[in-house]
Amino acid sequence: MKKLLISLFVALGFALSALPAAANEGYPWDKFPEEKMTDMAALQNGARIFVNYCLNCHSAQYMRYNRLHDIGLNDDEIRKNLLFAAAKVGDTMKTTIDPKQAKDWFGAAPPDLSVIARSRSEAGRGTGADYLYTLWRTFYRDETKPTGWNNLAFPDIAMPHALWQLQGERRAVFVEVKSAHDPAKSEHRFERFEQVAPGTLSELEYKEAVGDLVAYLQWMGEPAQGSRIRIGVGVLLFLGLLIVFTWRLNAAYWKNVT
Repeated sequence: MKKLLISLFVALGFALSALPAAANEGYPWDKFPEEKMTDMAALQNGARIFVNYCLNCHSAQYMRYNRLHDIGLNDDEIRKNLLFAAAKVGDTMKTTIDPKQAKDWFGAAPPDLSVIARSRSEAGRGTGADYLYTLWRTFYRDETKPTGWNNLAFPDIAMPHALWQLQGERRAVFVEVKSAHDPAKSEHRFERFEQVAPGTLSELEYKEAVGDLVAYLQWMGEPAQGSRIRIGVGVLLFLGLLIVFTWRLNAAYWKNVT
């Protein structure tokens, strides 16, 4: 029995030590700029990019257009800038693409993006927002793929690069290096991107645009998160002050008790 327990503890130790290595496999995720979550202009621009470039294929069926009031847009601004179909301000953000046709074109129906930023996170790599921020900045041309595009953060992705007109076309340069696990073997490792054709945005402008889009997706997954954080901070401050008053009241009550 003692030997069995020792063997189990050893096996558990190996498993835990392997977790960080497994989590770090693949292309590293960049850190999403969290300050955009409190920037109303960034959230509004992210909503515009989402409606113009993502909503053609992906729906957000748990989000209503009028919820955009929370990021500073009124009904007239929503109608003029974000409603391009027969939808009403109170409707949910649904796509008009036929799921069956989408499956035929891409191999799978495009997923709903209502909570996409909350659905993907990995220990040692980052949050769902970090993943999306990296994903949209690592597309490259790959003529061997059915869509003509590939991605470093999501190899063999079925989705084409919807923002390619903004970023332009790039190709990825890979080099052959010796494998860290087996020196006798070599592995394909990414080295750099090369711009093939320019986009309508500069590299910095595109990076900011992607940050705005991811901020909106993060906000859309939990529109009340800003209020929740503010309320939570207020409650903690109140409890901190209450502890001080309670401590002093307790001292005053027992000071004359021997």
